[in-house]
Amino acid sequence: MDRIKPKLILIFSGKRKSGKDYVTNLIHERLGPEVCAVLRLSGPLKQQYAQEHGLDLELLIGPGPYKERYRADMIDWGQRRRDQDPGFFCRLATKDAAQPVWVVSDARRLSDLSWFRSQFPGQIQTVRVQSSEGTRKQRGWSFTQGVDDAQSECGLDGCEDFDWTIVNDVDAPSLDEQLQPILALAESESVRSEP
Repeated sequence: MDRIKPKLILIFSGKRKSGKDYVTNLIHERLGPEVCAVLRLSGPLKQQYAQEHGLDLELLIGPGPYKERYRADMIDWGQRRRDQDPGFFCRLATKDAAQPVWVVSDARRLSDLSWFRSQFPGQIQTVRVQSSEGTRKQRGWSFTQGVDDAQSECGLDGCEDFDWTIVNDVDAPSLDEQLQPILALAESESVRSEP
């Protein structure tokens, strides 16, 4: 079966509580579900982890203490899976997507970017969502050893070649203003005819 080829893939990254999900959900709302699919790499990871460990997937997906109890082990387990097969979670996340614009809400590692770039050359735009520590703390973040200093949070910290940077702080320009050029690009790409 041939894979559906998207016209644009927006790959988002950022620290915990930076607002990646909020921003990607805004893009999805603006573009609509016929045009835009939001793909979460953590979704297949959590589903597979819950299945292999006999855990409650709904609680593992949620924001509560249940997920936090397993987070460090889930990170280690996910890294071992990626070491064996760098595209494992990326393939699971993209297998049913058919819209012309894909928004990957939670890239965390260079291997995520590498996989998408190798599978979809020329269709990738990277977006970094940034928030100050103060803002992240107001959203409930606190530093957790083994999580906030792990590859899953720091794997893209050294990247400086993001196509776009969104600053998600109260004193930053409005998200509407910052997202306008990204939305314009997505709308343009989604109606572009095939070569």
